[in-house]
Amino acid sequence: MNIYWLDAPDCRDPLRVGGKAAHLGRLAAAYPVPPGFCLAAGAAPSIRYDELAAAYARLGERCHTPRPAVAVRSSAVDEDGAQASFAGQHASYLNVVGADAVAAAVERCVASAWAEHALHYRRAHGLTEEARVAVLVQELVVADVSAVVFSADPCTGERDRVVVNATWGLGESLVGGTVTPDLFVVRKDDLSVLSRRIADKQCMTVATGEGTQEVAVPRCMREEPSLDAAQVEALARLARALERAQGWPVDLECAYRHGRLYLLQCRPITTLVG
Repeated sequence: MNIYWLDAPDCRDPLRVGGKAAHLGRLAAAYPVPPGFCLAAGAAPSIRYDELAAAYARLGERCHTPRPAVAVRSSAVDEDGAQASFAGQHASYLNVVGADAVAAAVERCVASAWAEHALHYRRAHGLTEEARVAVLVQELVVADVSAVVFSADPCTGERDRVVVNATWGLGESLVGGTVTPDLFVVRKDDLSVLSRRIADKQCMTVATGEGTQEVAVPRCMREEPSLDAAQVEALARLARALERAQGWPVDLECAYRHGRLYLLQCRPITTLVG
C-alpha cells in the first residue's frame, strides 16, 4: 500500500509518510486539518497514474467537488523534526486542479529534494543526502487570512507567550517573507494580548486560474488588522493546546476561510533559543 489518508492511523508514521504528513496525521482526528492523502516515502515517483487519479477523485468526494483545488507538498522522512524543519527547502504547489496537474506537481516535489540548496541544507544539518520523500496532497484552503503561530517566542526564547504573525490571503507571501505581517504577542496562561503591531501589508498571495499570484493589497485593507481579537485568542489557544499535546513548543501554519480556522502544519520550533 502506497497511499495513506491523513485521518487514518497508518498516516502517523514518519518513516512511511514523512514528518510533515505524520504530524498532521496524528492531529487530523481532533483538530481542523483539511482532508488529504499522502504518497508513501520512496514510492511517490512510482505511483501508477490510475492509483493517484482514484485517490484524487476520492478526495473530491470528501470536498464535494469533482476537481478539488489542492496543495501538493513534500514530506521528507527526516523533515519537521527537532533539529531540522526543512522549511522552504522543498517545492510546494498551491491551487493545483485536475489529476494530470497533480501528477506533474508530485513529480516536481520529489525532484526538488535533489536541488542543490536542499542537499546543502541536509549536509549542514548532518543528514544523509539520500532523501526519502513522501508527497502530501491536501485540500487547498483559499485563505482570507494566513497566520504563522509560535507557542514560544522564537527570538527571545520566552516560553510564557505565544507569537502570532498574520496577513491577508494565502500563506506564500507570509512564509516567503515578501510581506511585513501583523504581529500579536499573547500571554500564554490567560491568553491576554501583551502587544500588537498592525503592519502596512502591501502585497498578498491569491489563488488564480493557474496556481497563485502575488498582488497588491487594496489600499483600504493595508493597515487594517488581519485578525480580530477572537481570532487571535483562538490561534493562541490552539498553539497552547498543541504544545501540551505534542510535548514541545510548536510552529504552526494556519488559515481562516469565511471565519473558520484551519490547521495546515504543525512542527517543532527548531530555532528556539534559551
